Amino acid sequence: MVKGDDYALSRIPVEKRRPMWEVFMIRFGAVVTLSQFILGAALGYGMTLKEALLATLLGSVLLEIISFLIGVAGAWEGLSTSLLARWSGFGRLGSSLIGLIVGISCIGWFGIQNSIFAQGLNQAFGGTINIKVMSLVTGLVITLLVVYGYKMLSYTANIAVPGFLLALGIATYQLLSKYDLNTLLNSSPPGQQLSLGVAVTMVAGGFMVGAVVTPDLSRYNRNAKDVFWMTLLSIFAGELLITFLAVLMAHAVKSADVITIMLNLGGWTAAALVIFSTIKINDLNLYAASLGISNFLDAVFGIKMSRAILTIIIGTLGTLGSVLGILDKFVNFLIILGTAIPPVGGIMVVDYFILKRYRHELAESMNQGCMPEVVEDWNPIALISLVAAFIIGYFYKGGLNPALNSLLVGMISYYGLMKLYMAISPAKNVKFIKA
Repeated sequence: MVKGDDYALSRIPVEKRRPMWEVFMIRFGAVVTLSQFILGAALGYGMTLKEALLATLLGSVLLEIISFLIGVAGAWEGLSTSLLARWSGFGRLGSSLIGLIVGISCIGWFGIQNSIFAQGLNQAFGGTINIKVMSLVTGLVITLLVVYGYKMLSYTANIAVPGFLLALGIATYQLLSKYDLNTLLNSSPPGQQLSLGVAVTMVAGGFMVGAVVTPDLSRYNRNAKDVFWMTLLSIFAGELLITFLAVLMAHAVKSADVITIMLNLGGWTAAALVIFSTIKINDLNLYAASLGISNFLDAVFGIKMSRAILTIIIGTLGTLGSVLGILDKFVNFLIILGTAIPPVGGIMVVDYFILKRYRHELAESMNQGCMPEVVEDWNPIALISLVAAFIIGYFYKGGLNPALNSLLVGMISYYGLMKLYMAISPAKNVKFIKA
């Protein structure tokens, strides 16, 4: 393993796996965020508390299914999402495309979140902070944290998650102490009624990209049971807790814009909300980006760059982008990329669990403590299915929502086309490898 690699291009050995609670804490930190709070407030503005919690529960079931399945594959093989994709549908060069998409998307959101970080601190302290200077400082600090890989993610989560929950609890108490709790628990939605179907898809679509990159963390799990509890507790406990508090606030202030109201509290409570929320989600953004770009450089150019050095490079670029304000112009582009990521997870699940095209090679190499030598460069059917899923997800305005539409189309089209190809091909388990 290259120094500083953090197993970016190799399996994580069994003896290096971590306890479930440790991995859970990092994953939990990705769910309990201000962005999830914004979603919960939007649900509360158009639904009763019971309706919002039901929608969150149903949406979380969809997230749990994808997270668990692809997470188990990551744990069994000890591989990150983009590396696992080589033997789960996309091939060597196809997986590099996946790594590039995930990498660019996460770098972009890292920079945008970094800008929001600085603006939130500025608002919390009454407009006394220089936003550009703060963006530079916060971006470089998080970059240095991620240089140390999973170990620092764990340390950061152990501090940031309790810190965020404590600050959130204080802010909730300060806002709701003037209201009667029983009235809020049974109050009608203050805004236009939101249907259950729309709400469920909002919940599921809101964290679908996070569900797809589950192997980046689950590769540290020891077994499928650990993956189950890690994903189940983080998604259900995190989503339901945040939604519950956000709905109460939305009903109390009769507005969906509760974040601005919370930040207007000012002082350390508001600052802590911004700091702890951004740190734990942005270190995961940068970590996922470093893994994806590492796979891209290795698959396309044969460059095995230290993940630590790569983190410094891309973290610096993301930070400079936030300081210069150029990333705000790429939000629409990042949303487009986000539509392309959900079907990746669907195709990987179908290939790994149903078609099982490379399960034999993966099992043999696992026993030998290495990576499979056999791998296709491209899987044209996977790429066709990915493109079709993206087009429908992005341009079709009906159905569920873009993320879920693209996920389902990707899974169905890949399975159908592969079964059709297998029916007309003499090979029982098709691999697109040149003889």
